[in-house]
Amino acid sequence: MFIKLSMESKEPLYSQLVNQIIEGIAQKELHPGENLPSVRSLAQDLGINLHTVNKAYKQLEQNGFILIQRQKGAFIHPDGIPKANKAYQEKLTASLRPIIAESICRGMDEVSFTKKCQEIFSSFQKKGESSK
Repeated sequence: MFIKLSMESKEPLYSQLVNQIIEGIAQKELHPGENLPSVRSLAQDLGINLHTVNKAYKQLEQNGFILIQRQKGAFIHPDGIPKANKAYQEKLTASLRPIIAESICRGMDEVSFTKKCQEIFSSFQKKGESSK
């Protein structure tokens, strides 16, 4: 998996890293039980502070995407990612509300918005199928 961070983005680096690792899991580029680079190694490879990588790994661990064990390092959760529950659905709703509101303000209708969501969702499924 190739990670590319934008130093010019308004999105914090740790958040970009979290999102790219989650995308790698969704696209089946990263598999359950697969080792991730050490914090120090990934920070060096990306040219960022090791605390940034550590923060990203901690967030991924808190959300059930990875496990971190002393001596063994970090790896994709071997039991898979926890399924969407009520708390996740509430978080999803809270995240989507401002995106939908902005889309409406910018003149997008429901059909266009839904189509864009379907395109993105399908792109993940296609990438996941091609990496099997």
